[in-house]
Amino acid sequence: MDLDVFAAAHRPSWERLDHLVRRRRRLSGAEVDELVELYQRVSTHLSVVRSSGQDPVLVGWLSGLVARARSAVTGAHEPAWRDVVRFFVRTFPAILYRLRWWWITTSLSAVAVSVGVAVWIAVNPEVTSAIGPPEQIRAYVENDFANYYVEHPGASFAAQVWTNNAWVAAQALIFGVFLCLPAVYVLLLNSVNIGVAGGLMFAHGKGDVFLGLILPHGLLEMTAVFVAAGVGIKLGWTVIAPGARPRLQALAEEARPAIAVALGLVVVLFVSGLIEGLVTGWVHITWLRISIGVVAEVLFLAYVFVLGRAAHAEGETGDIDARPQTAPVAG
Repeated sequence: MDLDVFAAAHRPSWERLDHLVRRRRRLSGAEVDELVELYQRVSTHLSVVRSSGQDPVLVGWLSGLVARARSAVTGAHEPAWRDVVRFFVRTFPAILYRLRWWWITTSLSAVAVSVGVAVWIAVNPEVTSAIGPPEQIRAYVENDFANYYVEHPGASFAAQVWTNNAWVAAQALIFGVFLCLPAVYVLLLNSVNIGVAGGLMFAHGKGDVFLGLILPHGLLEMTAVFVAAGVGIKLGWTVIAPGARPRLQALAEEARPAIAVALGLVVVLFVSGLIEGLVTGWVHITWLRISIGVVAEVLFLAYVFVLGRAAHAEGETGDIDARPQTAPVAG
């Protein structure tokens, strides 16, 4: 066998394998398949070259390449805590950034509905009277709205709020796949409820109490719900208009990042639940309560538009199918 001819014929495959091994942390799904196929092919080439006994240097180089490729294909996962860190530092914020226009549009639409309902109720006394008996509304405005945040111990209330908000967000996200309508319904229902509460409070001169109690936790909490609804609507729209992709393929490609969003929002809603359970009803300085809510919201937005933007620019999509089934670190 002419080893020089053999090496010249197959060197492009060897160099391609070397390139893929060096980039193993950033491979797409197709590149992972290529890596596996080249690893098998070059292993055969190594056997051929070794059996010829003509070039120990080439044998040594190919042996090292095959060993590194084997590590890239079959190596162990990184520790679980590193996967968790990567998820929250790269994957989750990158998905939120990529889908930003869906949940930003959803947020603006929902806020517009809430403000519209609140103004309608506040400036029309006949609407207020139609909502319920005067004594019931008076009790709600004077006591019930504020007491809601202190009638249970802070820790248990935070857990209750977290569970409820996670369920609302899950409904908005998951049910969106049914042609968007359930997600829109959940979003509309929550927006109207907030608008009714705000309208009643403003109509009776308690607007400052309403804002002082709703903003500390509501900024982050409602942002999380808006994100869930926006991603859910995106799922539904993918079913309606999949583009050039087959409908099931398009849905699968959007559903995988949606699952990641659902997991990430559990933590976001946990934070908003802590604020609602431990701050909203228990910190009696209004400006301090609101400041805590504003800081939490600003940190979340910075998280999306700084970390998320950077990760997205580096090619992070949040699609778990784009990663190797084994994600080794050795090599």
